[in-house]
Formats: sequence, C-alpha cells, structure tokens
Amino acid sequence: MTGLIRYLTHPQVKIDPTVPVPSWGLSDLGRARTETLANTGCLSGTTQIVSSGERKAIETAEIIAGKLNVVVEVREAMHENDRSATGFLPPNEFEAVANQFFAKPFVAIRGWERAIDAQVRIVRQVEQVLARNRAGDVLCVGHGAVGTLLFCHYAGFAIDRIHDQPAGGGHCFAFAKDGRRLLHPWRRMENLP
Repeated sequence: MTGLIRYLTHPQVKIDPTVPVPSWGLSDLGRARTETLANTGCLSGTTQIVSSGERKAIETAEIIAGKLNVVVEVREAMHENDRSATGFLPPNEFEAVANQFFAKPFVAIRGWERAIDAQVRIVRQVEQVLARNRAGDVLCVGHGAVGTLLFCHYAGFAIDRIHDQPAGGGHCFAFAKDGRRLLHPWRRMENLP
C-alpha cells in the first residue's frame, strides 16, 4: 500500500529532571523497542521520515532511517506541546496538568501552549510534508500530546485525552494520504502490520 502516513511517538526515555525535557534521549528500553521495529520490515515502503527536533524523536527516527537508508528530515515545529512555563513536573502533577491541557484546549494551562494552538501547528507541519506529493509512505516521528492532537484532527474527533496513546510511548496511528482517511488508531510499535 502506498500513500500510507504513519505518526509514531518516541518510546521510553531517560528521565532527568536536571536536563531540559526536549534534550532527553531514549532509554535502553526505548532504543531496543525502536531497533526491533526497524528490523521487522513493516516500514519498508517508507520513503520519507520526518522528525520533531527533540532529541528523543530524532534518536527514534535515526534508528529506523538507518535500517531503511532514508534521510531524516527534522522539522523543529513538530515539537511536543510547549511546557517550558513549568519545566519538569513530577509524574502525578504532570498527569493532572496534562488532563487540564486536553480538557480545556482554548486555555493556556499553567502557561503551557494551548492545545488548540499545538494542534494547528502539528497539522500544518504534516500537511506541508504531504503537499510535496512524493511517492511512498511517510513516517512522522514525534510525541504523545501533539500526536494525540493530530489523531483527533484526522479522526474527526474533538480534542480529548480519551484519544491519547496508551502509557509508555512507542505507539503509532496511520491514515491514508488520499482522503486523509484514518486506517488504524494507536497501536504499539510492536503490533504494526
């Protein structure tokens, strides 16, 4: 099948509260999961790999690109929702703020980028890539929150965390380039067809 567009979230990262979140890299588990995916052959039709500029996304994209002999295109504006106003938050506090981020998409929760603005940004980035109309499949590598916002857009859903990827990262959804028809919702990277 050609014209398949996949959005893959980076898997597990090395969490370090002393390092800015965009600079976190993959953990050993995240790297191993990505290498397993790269070796399955299920992405063999991929001719373009586009990544967020955050380290964890670039590392994920580069592992896959190395196997496919495809160059990674980094698009800085594909970054995760801007949470720099709070920086690192402990897990329970982060989850509470993330819930508010999705529940009130037109409000800058604790100074975070508004969900609606992040959605417009990520959709614009993906549509700019697709407008080039190149042959083959496209793999976008990014993050959970903006990935969920992108999923909601192409699935025709209102912004809601109920559509978020399952915990742990390393999930993918796909849609057809023609008609932007959703082909499958979030699946673990180990379970891609």
